[in-house]
Amino acid sequence: MSEQDYSFEEKVRGLIDQLNAYIEQYHGGSVELKKIEGKTVYVHLGGACEECPLSPSTLQGWVAGTLRQFFPDVQVEQSF
Repeated sequence: MSEQDYSFEEKVRGLIDQLNAYIEQYHGGSVELKKIEGKTVYVHLGGACEECPLSPSTLQGWVAGTLRQFFPDVQVEQSF
């Protein structure tokens, strides 16, 4: 399978799964894809990220920043 064989949602889900593995291993938190509506991706930050004062930085810096490297026009929102 080539990259073109995967849908936008599958590509986003794969990227978020990779981010989640890193966040779980090194920070005790998690990021989960909740839904995609158009070019808006809704994620939930869990584990240690839930009460962390740095979670906005994790959301915008790591999650949104990484997704925008591959999909420049995507928006990322936190879903509760």
